[in-house]
Amino acid sequence: MPNLVYPFAMAWTFGTYRIDPERHELTRDGLPVRAEPQVFAAILHLIRHRDRMVSKDELAEAVWPGAAVSDASIASRIKAARAALGDDGGQQRMIRTLHGLGFRFVASVTEDRSPARSTLQPLGRPSIAVLPLRILGGDDGLGILAEAIPHEIIMALSRLRWMAVTARGSSFRFRQEVPDFDLVASSLDVRYVLTGVLEAVSGGVAVTVELTYCQNAVVIWADRIARPVDALAEMRAEITARIIAALDLHVPENEARRAEVTGSAAFDAWSNFHLGLRHLYRFTAIDNAIARRHFERAAELDPGFARAQAGLSFTNFIDAFLRITPDIRAAALAARRHAERGLDQDPLDPFVNFTMGRAHWLTDDAETARHWLSRATEINPNYAQGFYASGFTAMLLGEVSASEQAVQSALELSPIDPLLYGMYGVRAQNFIQTGDFATAAHWAVKAASAPGAHHLIAMIAVAALDLAEEAVQARRWAEAARLKRPDAVARDFSQAFPIRNLAMRQRVEASLTRYGF
Repeated sequence: MPNLVYPFAMAWTFGTYRIDPERHELTRDGLPVRAEPQVFAAILHLIRHRDRMVSKDELAEAVWPGAAVSDASIASRIKAARAALGDDGGQQRMIRTLHGLGFRFVASVTEDRSPARSTLQPLGRPSIAVLPLRILGGDDGLGILAEAIPHEIIMALSRLRWMAVTARGSSFRFRQEVPDFDLVASSLDVRYVLTGVLEAVSGGVAVTVELTYCQNAVVIWADRIARPVDALAEMRAEITARIIAALDLHVPENEARRAEVTGSAAFDAWSNFHLGLRHLYRFTAIDNAIARRHFERAAELDPGFARAQAGLSFTNFIDAFLRITPDIRAAALAARRHAERGLDQDPLDPFVNFTMGRAHWLTDDAETARHWLSRATEINPNYAQGFYASGFTAMLLGEVSASEQAVQSALELSPIDPLLYGMYGVRAQNFIQTGDFATAAHWAVKAASAPGAHHLIAMIAVAALDLAEEAVQARRWAEAARLKRPDAVARDFSQAFPIRNLAMRQRVEASLTRYGF
């Protein structure tokens, strides 16, 4: 799919103020207004979504992506945003607070579309170059390893369907002591560069890697791993796995931010896909609807885009799994239909196979789900969410050991995954099935406390805590579950998690019933 150049750049005018995201500029009567980056980002997000309320969680994710943020920090940035706009908490002429819920930009706004500036970069499929590792200190026989590790990373990246990787022959021409990211980006037509340092340490070797976004030379992820000399093979495999998992998390988030900052209505298919991903893992009705619109637009722009179909399968899965729609059967059929379309377009995309497997959960067909999820991890052996979903399937079948092994693989590959609450939740249900209720309660609380956890995860905590005879905590999580979903009932739990152990399923339902579900 070719890259698209945007015909327009977007800015917004409200009263005497104007905000221009491309220039990262806020002005009043044409004069600059001082606003620190987080304040600017908060104002921009509220203006972009002025047609609705923006929750505290959504604003936190937009301004501090992936970080834990306190209400005090959010309140501080809103206060600073109001000050920058000549507003305050009493007047609320620009930013209105909906107490306990979130915020909304209420001033009248005019969109200003002007011809795109020449500095506006095209979007399209993300691309990366992996450079040879730089040896710190003397060679000490590390020269071969400095090329072997990047070569293995390139081979692993070439198995991804969503990211283009430059061939070794081209990327290995750049061996500067300090990489010139502008030169690499323009010469190889890439947006990301992976660089690293190899050094001999006491009794072993250490590798430090950095993933840099070339447009502003910002490092968006880094890691370091050290191993003894006799464990170099394990280290090479581990560093590759960590890089693949990090790319799955950090590049889509950066691509979504990049697409939003352009302010263009002419997003291409890949931009819409990444914007959809940003909302997909929040597991709320509003975010799921927003994600669906982005995936639908991606499919319209590129009818052969398999990942857009996988995204649509995922949104229909969420509709059915969380019972967002009254027609569960229709949502389940749609989840299967879109996954099948994705497979027709690209049968070797692991995300497409993943969504096909999850679609089979909705019809209590765990055996077939296992087949598709195994394909996902065979295609990409570093696919954390594929291992998590395989662990979920094994949990349903009562195969606790296999489930635990798969979940552990997922956690090692992606310890801050957006589905972390699901991984902990599967582990909690494994311990429920083995009768170790105290350990089940521990993991269930971790699951329910993780970012993005939905009401069904809180219900796992209720059941596990009740079975562990922790009534006070069980009541607390029952209240939390009802805040997320007031009409939740015990039967919802069994429909979402149809474990084959009927006696344990009934016992869990009895626990939930005791707490009003």
